[in-house]
Amino acid sequence: MRRFIRFTILILLLAFIVIQFFRPEKNSDGVSSNHIFSQEKVPENIQILLSGACMDCHSSNTNYLWYHQISPVSWMVDDHVQHGKSELNFSEWGTMDIFEKITILEEICQETERKSMPLKSYKLMHPESKLSEEQIAELCDWTTKLAESMLKKAAGK
Repeated sequence: MRRFIRFTILILLLAFIVIQFFRPEKNSDGVSSNHIFSQEKVPENIQILLSGACMDCHSSNTNYLWYHQISPVSWMVDDHVQHGKSELNFSEWGTMDIFEKITILEEICQETERKSMPLKSYKLMHPESKLSEEQIAELCDWTTKLAESMLKKAAGK
């Protein structure tokens, strides 16, 4: 029995070492000219808020921590990033039409008010991403004002 346990531990350790060679590609394209920070006048407090709570999964530039390098954690992080970017990618803001942007701005406010964003799993690993009621109000105020200005621009006012 003892021999079986040693053999099992050895196989698991070997498997853990082998999977380290199979890591997903990193999400690090940097900030492009289509990024929301390049396209819009985003106040510094909102930039800090978005960077701390949203950009890792919703842009083409993820800030990886040391444990993100270890498989299978790297696979889970990659899955979150790919899913997040498919929903909203702030790095592609300049390529979206004005009505899509307005819809996204409304959704940002709704998702944060419902506290469904950032994800609970992300907040566990990144305590600084937890948004206070005041931060949520600031974010919603900014998204509303930006959406209104876009709507006026679209109407030609």
